[in-house]
Amino acid sequence: MSTVSLIARHLVIKSLGGRLGAVVEGVNLGDSLDAATIAHLRRLLLRYKVLFFRHQSLDDQSQVAFARHFGTLTSAHPTVAPPTDHPAVLDIDYGRSPSRTNFWHTDVSFVDRPPLGSVLRALELPPIGGDTLWANTVTAYQDLPLCLRGLADQAWAIHSNAYDYAATFQSLSAEARAFQEKFSAIPYETLHPVVRVHPETQERGLFLGGFVRHIHGLSTSDSADVLRLLQSYILHSAG
Repeated sequence: MSTVSLIARHLVIKSLGGRLGAVVEGVNLGDSLDAATIAHLRRLLLRYKVLFFRHQSLDDQSQVAFARHFGTLTSAHPTVAPPTDHPAVLDIDYGRSPSRTNFWHTDVSFVDRPPLGSVLRALELPPIGGDTLWANTVTAYQDLPLCLRGLADQAWAIHSNAYDYAATFQSLSAEARAFQEKFSAIPYETLHPVVRVHPETQERGLFLGGFVRHIHGLSTSDSADVLRLLQSYILHSAG
């Protein structure tokens, strides 16, 4: 018989769209959460892909403690040093940082073992705009015609940090150039399958994004065409 904690029983789940996203109410992430609650949240994450917890009061330490419930923490970024005391926390100030982006990407996909996900904590939000959009790469894969699925299933892609996904959308100021140099100071280049199978749900999803440089085995022009086509299905699944 499964065990459901008192906290899990009182959770209120509000779906945000047909493809992904849900608001979870009735839990304080700063509290000590029992195993049953974490298991329930993990099931919700597998179902909705992105979970939102509003009106939370977390600091770096409590954010890290919550993230640890879902697995071993990685460093916040392999090349950009975190400005905090904890290596798993990365401060992103979109008001002054040259790292802001308007291009869809999968976080640090250029490493050989990309993280399960990211735990984001909003400290200050603009009154208008500033949205972070998410995409469901599982439904993107499901939307592919069978002929494209066959292509994606067999393809491998080269991911690298030698590409600054923000550069296309902003002028390269001295600050931006310095960030680029830091970002690519240690070169990473990793070969990943274009389609990855989730170990828990067995769902197949497209594993692409702004760090993909090339489809292995294709010419430069053919690779660009295939990437543009596959990425378009991901962008259509954003919400």
